[in-house]
Formats: sequence, structure tokens, C-alpha cells
Amino acid sequence: MLALFLRDIRLNIRAGGGALTGVIFFLAVIATIPFGVGPDLKLLARIGPAILWIGALLSCLLGLDRLFQADREDGSLDLLVLGNDRHMLALTVLIKCLAHWAGSVLPLVIAAPFLGLFMNMEPLAIGATALTLLVGTPAITFIGAAGAAVAVALPRGGLLISVLVLPLTIPVLIFGVSASYGATANPDPFLQPLLILAALTLFLAVLGPVSAALALRHGTD
Repeated sequence: MLALFLRDIRLNIRAGGGALTGVIFFLAVIATIPFGVGPDLKLLARIGPAILWIGALLSCLLGLDRLFQADREDGSLDLLVLGNDRHMLALTVLIKCLAHWAGSVLPLVIAAPFLGLFMNMEPLAIGATALTLLVGTPAITFIGAAGAAVAVALPRGGLLISVLVLPLTIPVLIFGVSASYGATANPDPFLQPLLILAALTLFLAVLGPVSAALALRHGTD
């Protein structure tokens, strides 16, 4: 599993520059918002956490089609499916999700505090938003694994993955933004939405790989 994790990270870095593409797209989303809402710094600071979360979510969806695509192209996906039983295949998918998150999504979390400066956010709001992204973005990857497994055999399945996954990520987005606002808005809670966000990530860490494993095995059959 460690060898698979390191292999997927190397492939993620070499093939297509997934991390750099995601960060550039994230930057493009954040940089265009001030042109749309105007130069009101107070308004930008108020909507900053939500914009960072939306930009990170769209950037995460951008690279989900690469989760299994390289393995399918070189034939290793068939070996992974046929050489593992149902439980081991789910564990294999979990490792691939963690490698995808570390290679493509973690750079977005690291870039988020710097992009928060574009939105005139306070340091506390930037730190809280980065923390919620760190806790919540793995859930998006786990949900996306199921969508990527369904669409891996389809030509040009990238758009289909986004259509399938985006509605399922709404709860993660809601609690992530709520926790980010709760750090600076006094009446709003911070810890409770953060704990729910962590619970969603842990729940989807089980459900997502199992669903993706079933989809991969059904597609191979």
C-alpha cells in the first residue's frame, strides 16, 4: 500500500501537472471575484471564506478524472480489480484517494491562506478557512472516487464526474463555510460545524472507497 501511495503521487506530479493546474485554476477563480463584486473591501472580506471554499471545491472537481484514468490506460486498473477481493479493492481505492488528495488537493489547502489576502480577509478568518479546507477536502476526494469509478470507462467522462459529484458535496460545502464564518462571527459556532465536517470526512472515507470498489468491479465484469 505504501508503494502504491508513492507511485500514485509520482504519477500525479509527472502526468499532467495536476497540482499546478489546480492551483492556477484556484487562483483564477479567486482573482476574478473582485472584478465581479466590485472594490468593496468589506464585502470581499465578508464573502471571502465562501469564495475560497467554492474555488477549492471546483479545483478539486477539476482533477478527479485522473484518479483512475492513468491506471486504465496502462492496464494496471484491471490488475488491481482482478487481483483483489472486495475488501482489499476498497482499501486500494482508499490509498489512491489519499495519494490523489496529497498530490492534487493539499497544494490547494496550502495556497488558500495566500489567496485569502486577495479577499482582504483577517488572519483569524484565513486560518479558520484553511483549517476547514484541511478537514473537509478529503471528503470531496472520497465522494469523487465513486464518481470517477462510474465514469472511468466512458470517453470524456470528466464533465460527467462533476455532474455526479457536485450535488453530493453540498453538505461538505455548507459545514465548511459555516465553520469558517463561526471563527469570526461571534454568535455563530465554530467547533460544532468543524466536528460535523470531520464526521462527514470519516464517514465518506468508508462509504466512498467501498462504492468506488463496487463500481470498478461491476465495470470490469
